[in-house]
Amino acid sequence: MSGLLVKSFNAPEESRPFEQGTGHLDLINSDAGAVGRAVFEPGWHWAEHVKPIAGTDSCQVAHKGYCVSGRMKIVMDDGEEAEIGAGDFMIAAPGHDAWTVGKEACVMIDWQGMDDYAKR
Repeated sequence: MSGLLVKSFNAPEESRPFEQGTGHLDLINSDAGAVGRAVFEPGWHWAEHVKPIAGTDSCQVAHKGYCVSGRMKIVMDDGEEAEIGAGDFMIAAPGHDAWTVGKEACVMIDWQGMDDYAKR
């Protein structure tokens, strides 16, 4: 491995669409693992648009992410909840639901759990 790696989300190595055209996940890969840029369109809801792909009652992927734009509500299975927006960093353990808030797409960069997220 060299000491420098440059890749662009403008030319992702893989793109995974969510159900009903509600967004997509673009992936770039590195030796440290996959990094994803997800675009969650207004109206996107994990329980409706990714649950059919995942086949679990709630999202069982751990996330470590940064919100580039838009807003998202995250509700943990135990009832803990938060709303995140542009400039926020978040860590979410497995066992949660999430949805976009408002009329703007939510764009997230995620460094954890992207290998299998929304993978058919």
